[in-house]
Amino acid sequence: MTNEENKVLVRRYIEEVWNARDVSAVERFFAPDYVRRLSPTESLDAAGQKERIEGFLAAFPDIRFEIGDVFGEGGLVTFRATIFGTHEGGFAGVAPTGRRIRVSLIDVVRVEGGRFAEHWGGPDMLDLMRHIEAEASPE
Repeated sequence: MTNEENKVLVRRYIEEVWNARDVSAVERFFAPDYVRRLSPTESLDAAGQKERIEGFLAAFPDIRFEIGDVFGEGGLVTFRATIFGTHEGGFAGVAPTGRRIRVSLIDVVRVEGGRFAEHWGGPDMLDLMRHIEAEASPE
């Protein structure tokens, strides 16, 4: 695939899986040996990433990704997005707060054979947790 086709693939993934909330669509995007790298020590396979997406959608049922920049070169696609949503379900041990989030995300995807082979990055989790956790009361 060309760099432009890879960028279109990533945009379709965001629109179909996240914005349209069609988690079953991941099967069209993830290679059989897909790896989602969350940190140097934690990785997920396709089933684990699908479960992770379902968790986000349950916690933020109105989640929406607004894509900013998308760059593609040599089978890698990097994109920047802003995530919007309302915290209406439990997330990372925090009960629903009804608070709105607006969080930055930067991801890098390695595309191979028209599918995601590897995937790094993610939302700014510190900022996300700051949005949903109860603020400390003034002393």
